[in-house]
Amino acid sequence: MAQRHLDPTAGPVPADALAGYLRAQATEFLRALRLHRETGAGAAASEGSVEAARALRRAARRVSGSLHTFQPILDPDWSEAMRPELAWVSGTLALEHAHASRLQQLLLALHRLSGAAPFPPQGPAAGTTARTAAPPLPRDRPAPAGSAPATVPAGATGAAPGRTGTAPCDTPAPADGTPGRTDTAGRATTGRTAPARATSVTAGAAAVRTGTMTDAPGRGSTATAAAGPRGSALAVAAGGAVPAPDRGNLTVGAAKAGALLDRQLTLARTRAHSTALQALGSSRFHAVADKVAVLASEVPLSPAAAGADLRPLADAARDRLTDAVAALPLLTAGSPYNAEALIHGLSPDPAPHPQDAPWHQVRLLLRLHRYALEVVHAGRHPGSLLDAGEALDRHRDAAEAAAAAAQAARTPRIAPATAYALGVLHADQRHEVEAARYAFQRCWQKEVIGTL
Repeated sequence: MAQRHLDPTAGPVPADALAGYLRAQATEFLRALRLHRETGAGAAASEGSVEAARALRRAARRVSGSLHTFQPILDPDWSEAMRPELAWVSGTLALEHAHASRLQQLLLALHRLSGAAPFPPQGPAAGTTARTAAPPLPRDRPAPAGSAPATVPAGATGAAPGRTGTAPCDTPAPADGTPGRTDTAGRATTGRTAPARATSVTAGAAAVRTGTMTDAPGRGSTATAAAGPRGSALAVAAGGAVPAPDRGNLTVGAAKAGALLDRQLTLARTRAHSTALQALGSSRFHAVADKVAVLASEVPLSPAAAGADLRPLADAARDRLTDAVAALPLLTAGSPYNAEALIHGLSPDPAPHPQDAPWHQVRLLLRLHRYALEVVHAGRHPGSLLDAGEALDRHRDAAEAAAAAAQAARTPRIAPATAYALGVLHADQRHEVEAARYAFQRCWQKEVIGTL
């Protein structure tokens, strides 16, 4: 395989280029830290604090990666002590975002696999009620004088069109939980709104966090399907279609699986958020921030930095990446639908797939190579490397999402429909792993062809 090295006709890159790069990243780290403190990072982090944490991770990764690649021209004691601390900062701050994005990816996949709309129309918030018009009465029966529109819970209807009489479902129940009353003309004697009635599965799923109720005709509701036959009757009364029988188990299990994943990953995210807050307030982090503040003004170089050229060290990072890519099964990954990522899918071992580890290693080496090119080329690198990095990021995200689905499926005493939905979700994410490998193979081919 052809390897692209830096242009030999270009002049050497002095150590001052590395010093300037490290100072710029250290300044970015301090700026992000100040922004994070100004925006606040309490129990409910704001959008500004989330962006500041992302900038902190980005600067810490670049400084740590540059210390690894260009270690021979830096002070050895300082760089060896600094690298693991920066990796700790980056890894600690990344956990919360990883759990949140993993939950979103899994819930969107559940919506897609169950045939529900991923983003329903904007309506009243969950737990509130909406005032809608009462079902039309039959043509041969005029509406009672002075009758007001019925008040029904959001996402449900009081009765099927054309149904009259004094049945309890025709009259909304009061907010205090007492049954509604009707007079002899069928008018409601109370105008109070009833709370939405749903099963424990529907309430726990909270409409699978992103809202599974949809007004689109021809599509069922995951939350309604989870409510069983009564939920199906309400869906018919609302004008929606009941899910097809052959996809009923998946749709019922999707709501329960979404509730289970929501509980597990939200708990993990909350713990990660608390851990990040404790880390940012610890003496260990303050020591790291002090060292970064010193780095912003002075870079500790070794005596070998005088007259050193950064290009051979950047070439070494490229060679390590090329060797790692050569060990990947790119020939198999180049065949669509090869099902290689589904091997050992039914293994009882909860450990990650061993076949994913080489791809994760290539992702880290590709990142180090990009950072080395940023140092040598003053922040510029080929766009194909960005595409390859995005493909490997999708690979990592899909692999971790599949592992989360498998972990949820190991929960004791879950319903068969829930286990089935989690199994389908696991297979779907492993197919995403396979698609990401195929995308990386094509990006890497373009990278190699560009070197010829």
